Amino acid sequence: MRELRNCTFACILLFIPELAGAQQNAWIATWAASPQATAPNAKAPLLNIEDQTVRERVRVSIGGAQICIRLSNESGSAPLLIGSATVATPIDAASVRLESMQSVSFGGHNSAMIPAGAAMLSDPVAFPVASGAEISISLYFPKRVASPTLHHLALKRAVVSQHGDHSHEEKIEARGTSRSSISVSAVLVSARPAQRLVVTFGDSVTDGDGSTEEADRNWPSDLVRRLGATPGGSKVAVVNEGIVGNRLLNDCFIASAGCFGVSALARFDRDALAQPGVTHVVLLEGINDIGFPGAELGGGYLADAADVRTSEDLIGAYRQLISRAHAHGVKIIGATITPFEGVDVPGYYSESKEAVRQAVNKWIRSSGSFDGVIDFDAVLRDPDHPTRLLPRFASEDRLHPNDLGYQAMADAIDVALFK
Repeated sequence: MRELRNCTFACILLFIPELAGAQQNAWIATWAASPQATAPNAKAPLLNIEDQTVRERVRVSIGGAQICIRLSNESGSAPLLIGSATVATPIDAASVRLESMQSVSFGGHNSAMIPAGAAMLSDPVAFPVASGAEISISLYFPKRVASPTLHHLALKRAVVSQHGDHSHEEKIEARGTSRSSISVSAVLVSARPAQRLVVTFGDSVTDGDGSTEEADRNWPSDLVRRLGATPGGSKVAVVNEGIVGNRLLNDCFIASAGCFGVSALARFDRDALAQPGVTHVVLLEGINDIGFPGAELGGGYLADAADVRTSEDLIGAYRQLISRAHAHGVKIIGATITPFEGVDVPGYYSESKEAVRQAVNKWIRSSGSFDGVIDFDAVLRDPDHPTRLLPRFASEDRLHPNDLGYQAMADAIDVALFK
């Protein structure tokens, strides 16, 4: 009953258990982004919201006849008031097709108060969406948002309005914009039989750092497009739960690194196992556990040089995540850690750190502990210098792939893993 625990208000009324164990009119996540905390910044529009409307966009992976919106105040230190919310078909970042607009309600009310540390799911909205469609979501915040819950690397421009409720307007006049998103952490669609959900879980390589903004060119998005062109692929939803700077074993709250997020071990249940309809998790995580100790950025260290992680440390974390996934009946697919020699952060790479990566990748490939393996290392490495990314697949920082690299990752996945 994972979906039931993640649905509130009128959504609960849609759950009708069937004899086969499936659920008629249940829900499945079609888009998601991990909620993150942030640090104060007087110049950042999303960190200084008061009596303003934010319009942001998401691209769903599979379609449905109805949607629910999950709003997060999980990093908030005070209750969060949502004055009004709407969904619509976007024209651009600021404008929507007015005839498509629908109001979003919460327990029958047009406004909602989300307690600190909590999330809230909307009532079902009669807003049919097609696979791969983009949705515009507008939220009005009547009061100052003291500690917003964001997703930092949204890779889509959010528009922050002048003062007032502009959630029902065709076009928002921008007072500011942001490449982050606020409060929206998932979109659900009404599920159909035999649908499956793949949660891509990891760090910035999954989040899409290095890809082109406004283009949906990270590897999970590329996988969505590939599945859409595959027979039966329309039954597989994909959501991206990557976080910049994320680590398996340690939290990361470093403003200079754009890194705000609890460890993979701490967030796995919320971001992966609690997603309605989840059947598979693709785990690509560990490079920051290896690279952070002793690495210098912004005048400080990403992690103490003495905080060295061994291959046994990472493998122990993998085993824990595997056990937790299997306890929920979810398959977990391990992805090898990609090359990182030449990264432009001093101290991030060393030969001893590379030895840890090689040992971890050997275990991922050969242990048989995962339900399947995706060898992203083999896809992206330079055959002539296998400790670094192939130059044509590397972004400027030589840690993250570029658009071509992310596409190569998606193309290398055996989609039969998701059966």
